[in-house]
Amino acid sequence: MNTVEPIRDRKKILAIKANLKAQDNPRDYLLFTMGINFALRISDLLRLRVRDTLDGKGEIKDYIYLREQKTKKEKKLKLNNAVKEALEYYFSKAQVTNPDQLLFIAHRSGKPLTRIRAWQLIRSWCEKVGLSGERFGTHTLRKTWGYQARMVGVSVELICEKLGHRSPAVTRRYIGITQDEISEVENRVCL
Repeated sequence: MNTVEPIRDRKKILAIKANLKAQDNPRDYLLFTMGINFALRISDLLRLRVRDTLDGKGEIKDYIYLREQKTKKEKKLKLNNAVKEALEYYFSKAQVTNPDQLLFIAHRSGKPLTRIRAWQLIRSWCEKVGLSGERFGTHTLRKTWGYQARMVGVSVELICEKLGHRSPAVTRRYIGITQDEISEVENRVCL
């Protein structure tokens, strides 16, 4: 498996979201928005169902509960405003009536969206906004959350906990602290 990169430029994130909305594609908009906000592995993201996001009255929930496939750990995920907005958009456009229906269905076949197709989609979204020369894939969504959290000042320890890593050292490698960033810090902390 190749290493993938996070999306480091927030403007590129916003451009991808704008492109997906302009294409009137609620499934892909939801997949991208949930992916970068939940920081789940793609296998867990693709398993989400309508019932996971809506309560008995058809209102969007505040939290999703799931058991991760890889770690078997129970996760409680907050549906932040971006995710709630994406869900509202999805439910306003998608023909969803069955609470057991998966959120992410292939358009043509009506079957569950596969990891391979999700990988293809994410790569194409990145290319369309000029993210080339770097490696992007399904894990890009998870890594993007970690990288962006660090950039707004979230501690590596909290990011480590969110991602379910064993140690902050693993998280530091995972979110891609680069030599350029270290050099920039060395310039700023000039004693």
